Amino acid sequence: MTLEAFASQFLPLQRNVSSAPAVKLSDNNCGGRLNVRQQNIELVKSRREWRTLSADQAQASVVDVNEECKQVLTSLDFSSEDAEKMLKKAFGWIHSPYWSEERKKEVPNAEVVTGVLNYIRSLGLSDEDLHKLLKKFPEVLGCDLDSEVKLNVSKLDNDWGINGKTLRSLLLRNPKVLGYNIDCRGDCMAQCTRCWVRF
Repeated sequence: MTLEAFASQFLPLQRNVSSAPAVKLSDNNCGGRLNVRQQNIELVKSRREWRTLSADQAQASVVDVNEECKQVLTSLDFSSEDAEKMLKKAFGWIHSPYWSEERKKEVPNAEVVTGVLNYIRSLGLSDEDLHKLLKKFPEVLGCDLDSEVKLNVSKLDNDWGINGKTLRSLLLRNPKVLGYNIDCRGDCMAQCTRCWVRF
């Protein structure tokens, strides 16, 4: 195998990475072995950083969250920047392990956000409690109120008798139960962040 064939097969190609250092290959004095210098390691590191930063920037700049929607969260003592980031995470514009790849991007809607918050508030949570809950699980704002949030609260009450103060304590400790929508019953479906088995 020639040096060029090996390099084209096993080394990452540089595409659209103008600031990355060049990879220098040398086969002299190595008895035909490939000698990749330290710069290759720097190239791989810089490409990873570039991908990470560019993906986050691209995702975050795609949608503008309207002020009315942000104001709903700033009233709970979040900064405008935090409110925007939470809304983008809840509605699929910023990656979240909770949604994995299934979340369709939606424009945040103040009416939907207010509806979810008012329902959770009706469960006995104060504004301070809502602040704590949203800090842990902002994705709840993007969960469907009827088919996920209300259904899960009903399941907690009917199946486990969890309601009232116990429900409040549970939601502050593990707010993700509001978004569980899978019950694999031990036969893993690889959607563990949304599965009741974690409960």
